[in-house]
Amino acid sequence: MQDSVFQTTLSNYAPSAELLKGRVILITGATDGIGKALAIAAAKLGATVIAHGRTAKKLETVDDAIKAAGGQHTALLPLDFEKAGPADYEAMAEAIEQYFGRLDGLVLNAAMLGEHAPIEHHDVPKWLRTLHVNTNAPFILTRYCLPLLKKSSDASIVFSSCDVATEARAHWGAYLVSKWANEGMMRMLADELSNSKVRVNSVNPGTMNTKIRMQAFPAEDRNVLARPEDGIKPYLYLLGADSKRVTGQRLERD
Repeated sequence: MQDSVFQTTLSNYAPSAELLKGRVILITGATDGIGKALAIAAAKLGATVIAHGRTAKKLETVDDAIKAAGGQHTALLPLDFEKAGPADYEAMAEAIEQYFGRLDGLVLNAAMLGEHAPIEHHDVPKWLRTLHVNTNAPFILTRYCLPLLKKSSDASIVFSSCDVATEARAHWGAYLVSKWANEGMMRMLADELSNSKVRVNSVNPGTMNTKIRMQAFPAEDRNVLARPEDGIKPYLYLLGADSKRVTGQRLERD
């Protein structure tokens, strides 16, 4: 299926009220922006959402928002990707298996902007930190979650992408490099899992009123930017059965 077909499909796409009923979906970076909006929407559509964030306090506000919107089934996963080691990811996977038995969806959305600077002047520790959070952590998380995803009859992995993941721009530093790496990881994973029931795609939600956007463009008028709620349709499409045969693709917000 080509990108033009995807755009046509998504421009008229309206998820059914029970699109994600019975599905267990882990969403990273669920305390803000796209992640939070997606967690609320997925729960409303019937999913059991495992919401990830760095702190329990912020996750509790997400849980309250999900319940206020009518979602009932939420689990909270506080984990700092910058500090977590393999044992933390292994314990997380064991807990998910114990309580839920499987995963039907994994949304790799958490990211940090890092330093906006030319390579010549980029701070080395900040570069390494950004690459670890944005690229190494999704790899480690996916590595430990794959056995759980393979237990699903229809599993979906979705990477959050962005404009700079395909268009090289000066001064975007480790953030740009990490997003290019994630696109490569998505396509590699899709190929590796092509004979399984796990599909892998990415979504570029476009310009959104998010924390990272404001860090990158602090003088920008927030009022002219789309809301995170307006950018989640491609994610919902990929997480549900409507996209069952779609893999290895990068979707753009219509």
